[in-house]
Amino acid sequence: MKKDKKKVSREIGLEIGSICGKYFLKLDHLHYGYWTDGLEVDITNVHIAQENYANFLISHIPESAKKILDVGCGTGQIAKKLIVMGYKVDCVSPSHFLAGQARELLGNSSQIFECSYEQLQTENRYDVILFSESFQYINLKKGFEKTISLLNPDGYMLICDFFRKRTSGKSNMSGGHLLEIFHNIVSEYPLRLIKDMDITEETSPSIDVLNDTFKKAVHPTVILTQQLLENRYPFVSKIIKWAYRKKIRKINKKYFNGEKTGENFKKFKSYRLLLYKKKSD
Repeated sequence: MKKDKKKVSREIGLEIGSICGKYFLKLDHLHYGYWTDGLEVDITNVHIAQENYANFLISHIPESAKKILDVGCGTGQIAKKLIVMGYKVDCVSPSHFLAGQARELLGNSSQIFECSYEQLQTENRYDVILFSESFQYINLKKGFEKTISLLNPDGYMLICDFFRKRTSGKSNMSGGHLLEIFHNIVSEYPLRLIKDMDITEETSPSIDVLNDTFKKAVHPTVILTQQLLENRYPFVSKIIKWAYRKKIRKINKKYFNGEKTGENFKKFKSYRLLLYKKKSD
């Protein structure tokens, strides 16, 4: 089955983020940071905020859990932490590149399924199914059905991700299920809400760091590259600008308009930790 362009773009974006983050900032994770009081919102502190996030997430795994399925495991860093703590962890990743990174990190200590969550086929059953910023990519009904089938009796679904809020205005920040639709659909399944924590305030500074990086580093680099191209190859430059004018406008609007801020994130998104327990028959 062919992957659609949106999924391919998303996977390539994650791969680029993984490579650049690891090379330039020594980052192990792909997820948002959890910015505690006193931690300066600066790119040099992203690795600390990401470690805070991982520790925060892990602290909400129920004590009874032994076997965990990490859905959208990234490069396998959270799975590694869990394995070191004594959990048995399997992973799901639709990205060939990221699955390879996870295999290299985890070796034989984890079974890694290289497929989408909805397509996963296994006889294994789990005490916790974990979604760390991967739930936004899951089809709600198919995802819940898959989760119910893979959970042990009295197992848990743990989600840490952002959702869209129904609010006035238009956001250029894509991603996330509409929160009220999520609540409506999850209520149709045998899952009981145990914990619902709003951590939008603690995660939103990650957007400010990203916006600052685009504003102070990426955008000036792009402008200088354009100027260099115009100076050396003026005819080619004109052709490129005309041929890709729509895409260039779209990129400028999406990344360089200065609207991707923590405040706008808090207006349009709700970042939540949600813990559900499978209801006994």
